[in-house]
Amino acid sequence: MSLTTYWLEHAWLGTHVEPGVALDVTEDGRIAALRTGADTPPPGAEVLRGLTLPGLANAHSHAFHRALRGAVQVGSGTFWTWRELMYRAAQNLTPDNYFALARAVYAEMALAGITNVGEFHYVHHAPGGTPYADPNAMGEALIEAAAAAGIRITLLDTAYLSSGFGEAPNAHQQRFSDGSADAWAERVSALKPREHALIGAAVHSVRAVPADQLATVARWAEERRAPLHVHLSEQTAENDACQAAHGRTPTQLLADHGVLGPRTTGVHNTHLTDSDIALLGGTGTGTCMCPTTERDLADGIGPATRLQQAGSPLSLGSDSHAVIDLLEEARAMELNERLRSRTRGHWTANALLTAATGEGHTALGLVDAGRLEAGALADFTTVALDSVRTAGPLPRLGAETAVFAATAADVRHTVVAGRHIVRDGHHTLVADVPSALSESVAALRA
Repeated sequence: MSLTTYWLEHAWLGTHVEPGVALDVTEDGRIAALRTGADTPPPGAEVLRGLTLPGLANAHSHAFHRALRGAVQVGSGTFWTWRELMYRAAQNLTPDNYFALARAVYAEMALAGITNVGEFHYVHHAPGGTPYADPNAMGEALIEAAAAAGIRITLLDTAYLSSGFGEAPNAHQQRFSDGSADAWAERVSALKPREHALIGAAVHSVRAVPADQLATVARWAEERRAPLHVHLSEQTAENDACQAAHGRTPTQLLADHGVLGPRTTGVHNTHLTDSDIALLGGTGTGTCMCPTTERDLADGIGPATRLQQAGSPLSLGSDSHAVIDLLEEARAMELNERLRSRTRGHWTANALLTAATGEGHTALGLVDAGRLEAGALADFTTVALDSVRTAGPLPRLGAETAVFAATAADVRHTVVAGRHIVRDGHHTLVADVPSALSESVAALRA
């Protein structure tokens, strides 16, 4: 078997930074062996100078929201006024222009060290709700976009059936809806996984899927042992409406209909009761925090420390892509908690990197990624330790430097399945990522 060897100047191995590590990678993109104590590069090895981490997992993405960057930061407003601008962008999407936009967005992610994205996908049909000739044309465009950008994807195909607790979809939401959870399940069952892509499920929110149809989505995911994600208690207005409609919190409603569990991830989990936290932790339901979006939309700071202590694994996502920087998401989770509690050190740098790597991949159904060890997928990224942000600290403090000082701009290399996707800060498949982003965003304004 032919092997490719990568020499890592410094490597984060989950608990510490190790200098001089050699990784042998198989032709099918897995780590065959890891050797420490390699003070110099072996002959013929690919040299990665800096700190190499497992590939970062972006556990929550809406690719088309990238088109809103800048525009939704003008003036003031609320989540609900932001949503109106989001609807306008969604109306202009087609399979072709969505492929172009998503390819550019996923290339931006690769440049930021992200090797796997969880795409929470709900724009399924043409405007007005008419299905495309291929009912999964939009989802297929996203899967192909990830391949073209060189990263993995878990397509979290989303059930979105109501404008709010049984109300019919509004004019903007018609293209999101399959009409019923049974029709959603029939459509999504035609999507097939491939080497770089897994198929998962999502409940958009308790307001968007009627309570009597939640179990259908949960059952579809359970039968396939697929990841299941749900926007949960992002807004206090959602909590209030759920109490009015069902006399319980969104978390309690999901529990009643079998949605919670170890393959389920609640996204945001911001406004929770003590009972909600106990339910999420007790069922092993994960929590995906998206701090840059949560602060951009003024949603609030979720109780991440209490959720983790209760048993809810933490992952991270860039959500609306106000920025695409998983190191910033990790940093923000800790710093937000410091501001709220006025105490420091809620998570170590190792714990924050675990949320950005291993726990994120697990939340997306990829249990053999997110660590540098024999048998794992050969997905990793290298952060410079000699930039203006990262120069100075001792290399053994590389985890702390990466989390608390580095940004996506410090990513030098990204390798997926043993293949160099980003080399020396340049994407190897998308020649000009800024131009690709500018052109694809402009197409949505046309």
